[in-house]
Parts: sequence; structure tokens; C-alpha cells
Amino acid sequence: MKITDAFLGEHGVLYRLLDYCGSQAAGWSLETARAAAGALQATLKSHAQLEETLLFTALDPFFPPGAGPLAVMRAEHQEIEGSVEKALTSDDVEIVRGLLTRIPEMAREHFAKEEQVLYRMAEQQLGEEKLTELGRRWAAERGVAVG
Repeated sequence: MKITDAFLGEHGVLYRLLDYCGSQAAGWSLETARAAAGALQATLKSHAQLEETLLFTALDPFFPPGAGPLAVMRAEHQEIEGSVEKALTSDDVEIVRGLLTRIPEMAREHFAKEEQVLYRMAEQQLGEEKLTELGRRWAAERGVAVG
């Protein structure tokens, strides 16, 4: 399995979590909202770290350091992670609810860029063999068996 396929699959699961948080946050207590933010942090951060460690590192040689699409993707990862962190630490339930409504929008916009631009670039630049090798490394990191 290619790493781009693995990340697309992760996006599919993350979309469900993002939809749930975005649609339910307005009615949540501070405690419930923070628990949801914790779930977002665990899933989004893990996804972003694997993207950066595996895929972005493989693509780095094709772009100037600190510039291009990878710089944008990394900055967006940081922005999303910062918003999740603020949701986890704020004592104002309205701020947390607002963030839990905004974070899904931010993540969806970011995922769209990855799906429509970055993953396609990876397919062109890295080729099937490298993407499959990275897919094996993704599977090992995730602890899943792929044939």
C-alpha cells in the first residue's frame, strides 16, 4: 500500500471525528469540550507527525528549504495544533466551543490541499516504489498488517 493511500484513509476517519466535534460542540460543557479537544489532539497530532516524518521528509529534496508547499503544510499543522492546545487549556467554555467549531474547518481546508495537491505531487516525484516503501513504514508505525 502506498503511503498516500494510507493517509487518505486516515483522512476518512478524521473527517468523521471533525464532523462530530463541529456539529456537537455548541451544546457541550467545558469538560466534554475539553475531552473532545483531547481526542482531536491525539488523532490530528499523530497524523501530522507521521506525515512530516515519513512523507514530507521524502519530499524535502524537491523543494527549497523553508519554502514551497511543504512549508505551508508544516505551518498549517502548527496552526491547527496551536488551536487544539488552546482548546485544551482555556477555561472559557465559549472559546473552547468556538475552537471546536473552527478546528474542523481548518483541518478540512488543510486536508483538501494535501489530497488535491501534495499527495499528487508525491505520486509524481517519489514514484510507486518509494511510496510503497513509505507505506510499509507507516504500517509499522501504526502497528497494522498490510499485504
